[in-house]
Amino acid sequence: MSLLSLVMAAAAVATPPPPTDAATLAAIEATCLDYIDGQLEGDPARVSRALHPDLAKRAVVGDTPYERLGLRRMSKDELVELTRQGVLKTPKEQWNRSCRVLDVTAETAAVRLETPWFVDHFHMGRFDGRWVIVNALWHSKPR
Repeated sequence: MSLLSLVMAAAAVATPPPPTDAATLAAIEATCLDYIDGQLEGDPARVSRALHPDLAKRAVVGDTPYERLGLRRMSKDELVELTRQGVLKTPKEQWNRSCRVLDVTAETAAVRLETPWFVDHFHMGRFDGRWVIVNALWHSKPR
């Protein structure tokens, strides 16, 4: 490889990506809010539209008698059903949540959601211009 090729490759790696436009950030945040506000409202349709059909929602549980490096697993259907049951339904005056976009590429985003009860880390994907949550890794906060 020539010196010029090395310099050009290094410059390409060192160049930061362009800033994400406000409309994209707003669309990503809206998906995060559909996920959490839908659960807090007990609105399964709102939660469902935020989720990829093949959602992988997981929590670290650690080693169990049945599994090394155990994970609690949940599908889109399970999360929507829990929402239908009102498991997280909470009066609006008690809502305290934040969505923070950590990273965005053309078709993917990493987002952190925090509530008083848990923290979720999302991987989102953009499909036909619409952002949905593909993966969620979460943990409960101590009560």
